Amino acid sequence: MKLTTVTNISVDGVVQGLGGSEEDRRGGFERGGWALPLFGGDAEEFLGRVYQRADAFLFGRRTYEIFAGSWGVMADPGSSPIGDALNTRPKYVASTTLTGPRWADTTVLSGDVEAAVRKLKAESAGELQVHGSGALVRWLFDNRLVDEVTLFTYPVVVGQGTRLFPGTGPDTALDLVDSRAFANGITLQVYRPAGPPRYAAAAGPGG
Repeated sequence: MKLTTVTNISVDGVVQGLGGSEEDRRGGFERGGWALPLFGGDAEEFLGRVYQRADAFLFGRRTYEIFAGSWGVMADPGSSPIGDALNTRPKYVASTTLTGPRWADTTVLSGDVEAAVRKLKAESAGELQVHGSGALVRWLFDNRLVDEVTLFTYPVVVGQGTRLFPGTGPDTALDLVDSRAFANGITLQVYRPAGPPRYAAAAGPGG
């Protein structure tokens, strides 16, 4: 399966607490809920199609528990393309502490996560999607397991909170394979990792 990360991100790279004020207050974060006022319309419809494209989902524990507590308890999940996808496809959680998950069709990957993810990627065609799960996304990048990156960039500078990528880490070139803008100002970029970046050997004119 192709492994695709799907991330809602602010212009300044924040991925923390996008859904609500109490969703994730780690580190004293006080600006949760920055994405929802901007989300809807054609961006929401497009994201629904992205979810429907998935054959399975991979989560970190925190995002899994947030999703299980909302999408997993919907009275009528079939009324939403996102809810329908999440409640009818297999779900995998990379966690050494989660036991007894109650959301149907959930498998906990608690041992060698890298080996488990590589096995999932190799055993069938289709798409394995990672939504949210910032720490897991960074780990997947570090281990060269990501095939495609989808970013929904929101027109807001949050000014605090956890960023998608740390101040230092592995470097990777990205090929742009799709981009579009939605009416509410959200933009979409789809990238594929393309090996090491190229760096200029010397400053250009005027440098």
